[in-house]
Amino acid sequence: MISLLKFSARTFVSLLLPVSAALAQIQQPDPKVDAQALQWLLRIHAATQKLSYTGTFVYQHRDQMETSRIARYVDASGPYERLESLGGSMPREIIRSRDQVTCYLPESMTVKIDKQNADRSFPAILPAQVKDLGENYSIRMGEVERVAGYDCQVIVLSPRDKMRYGHKLWADKETGMLLRARTFDERNNLIETFEFTQLQIGNVDRSMVKSRFALKGKDWKVENSAAKDVNLVNLGWIVRSPPSGFRKIGEMHRVLGGTAGVGHILLSDGLAAVSVFIEPLASKQAEFAGLARQGAINVYARRMGEHWITVVGDAPADSVKYFANAIEYRKPQ
Repeated sequence: MISLLKFSARTFVSLLLPVSAALAQIQQPDPKVDAQALQWLLRIHAATQKLSYTGTFVYQHRDQMETSRIARYVDASGPYERLESLGGSMPREIIRSRDQVTCYLPESMTVKIDKQNADRSFPAILPAQVKDLGENYSIRMGEVERVAGYDCQVIVLSPRDKMRYGHKLWADKETGMLLRARTFDERNNLIETFEFTQLQIGNVDRSMVKSRFALKGKDWKVENSAAKDVNLVNLGWIVRSPPSGFRKIGEMHRVLGGTAGVGHILLSDGLAAVSVFIEPLASKQAEFAGLARQGAINVYARRMGEHWITVVGDAPADSVKYFANAIEYRKPQ
């Protein structure tokens, strides 16, 4: 369960709010941030939502590297994406069709289906409401540098506390397309990089985002998360005093690892995303307790009464621990 979430969390996430609404919110200058840098963030968001493109990008953390090919097609019905991992013995493939994400895993002949609720994928890692980022990040312009043959404007986002990471973004000066993103920890050490090595904007048709495993996958094992929106507060689960800037953007029940009714609370500050999973203790055989990490993703699990609380987030360890300890159950009246 955790491995798929970590893969999808860094691949398909979007906060698809109207760009015009975001523009309306930044008419008044905000002294906390560089107004020009904010405009660039809006350009990045708009470009990654409206453009159709194909390309190859590399994800790297520490000494591990993964190369993926992506195709994105946008029409009046919405966005469609196909992402294929180019490493390993067999390619993994993820298909996004509007609000559904389907992951094909040929090695295990498994199809995983999930509902897309909110995400910050590369290159669509920014929300439309970028103004709100200034509450928790210092945002400034950087230099102009070359990436994959494109002249790019650099934007730097530095966290105002230790509950989130720092980021450095490279956007094509002509289209605003995000071509490189780097994430830095609380000590300003580089912990992960996404970077296009080849990109073609435009000249994409619907056939380029169709799955190569769709027909084969009809005979594979299907794991559907069956995500369903619920009000977990009414069921007694609350997040007590979340860190500044983090807002609840989704609550649902889903099926994970064969267990139905797993509570899922999704929170974000507009850039960092944290998922809290609440799972009955009886459904687990040997759940680990404590902290685990892969790249920028931290996972922290603890037992709480008759439940396991697991927090997955692209945020510092202190942040995911905070959320795990902030979960509280109050018996509904």
